[in-house]
Amino acid sequence: MSSLNRIDPTPSSLPSRRLSVAPMMDWTDRHCRVFHRQITRHTWLYTEMVTTGALVYGDVERHLRYDAVEHPVALQLGGSDPADLAKGAKLGEQWGYDEINLNCGCPSERVQKGAFGACLMGEPQLVADCVKAMRDAVSVDVTVKHRIGIDYNEEYGFVRDFIGTIADAGCRTFIVHARNAVLKGLSPKENREIPPLRYEVAYQLKREFPDLEIIINGGIKTDEEIALHLQHVDGVMLGREAYHNPWVMASWDRLFYGDLDAPVKTRVQVLEAMTPYIAEQLRLHREHGLKLNSITRHMLGIMTGLPGARAFRQTLSDPKKLAGADPALLLEAAARMPVAA
Repeated sequence: MSSLNRIDPTPSSLPSRRLSVAPMMDWTDRHCRVFHRQITRHTWLYTEMVTTGALVYGDVERHLRYDAVEHPVALQLGGSDPADLAKGAKLGEQWGYDEINLNCGCPSERVQKGAFGACLMGEPQLVADCVKAMRDAVSVDVTVKHRIGIDYNEEYGFVRDFIGTIADAGCRTFIVHARNAVLKGLSPKENREIPPLRYEVAYQLKREFPDLEIIINGGIKTDEEIALHLQHVDGVMLGREAYHNPWVMASWDRLFYGDLDAPVKTRVQVLEAMTPYIAEQLRLHREHGLKLNSITRHMLGIMTGLPGARAFRQTLSDPKKLAGADPALLLEAAARMPVAA
């Protein structure tokens, strides 16, 4: 597994977006995505949100660098200026991302100050202009991730008209976080928990727009729940559950993609597969500040639900051990499990 210091072509054949892992700030960085790819080969992976300003004025390589093993991988952009989004989308395509996703769902005040995220749902024509500009700039899919409403407007017509306007600009895929976003008075964490989940809204959108790809997101945790949602919509996106309990993804290639040849790995084999990657990343980037726990922090939940999981996490969180910067710490932690994982 080699670090991507080049632009890789987009694979010619991509799996469906039947399953995906949500873009999550501070979590789904490139190291997290490489780790997740060791567990599932077909699930779509999304970057953390990257603002257009970071690409137009910042270090493009730092924000867009990834490993070729991550495909299929989507770049999520945050912004509201059509020209800047077109530039960001073009850069994403040049770097080989398989999809460009526009964030219309983040409720944080910091994002609102930049006039993007969930507040864009109040300006559907601007979003349509952004989508059109991005689609004109790239040949890969341009998709939109959004909420079902903002503040306390729970009228179905609000999100229906939002999607209809964006679809008229050529967007065919909508990732629907099935909660409202309350823009004032709730933190991002509270926005993930307090507004009620209304999955039936996503179902109704699929019925009303049968030719669009509708992917549901929000509070989904189990294979059983995924299977139920797939009876009504085209795809399911998991967020926090996939991060905190990544082994939930271990069955997805077989169950939901029908890939009976997908390798059946143990948790320890996944950790073993990560050790050469970690060693190479530390060799390449340690002098730029990369630390062992920058990568291993994403793996703390792989033993969730097993006896000894706490000891595993304690070992991987030990500052003295982490200071040694030895990727073998992963296997040392696994060895503390009372039974083979």
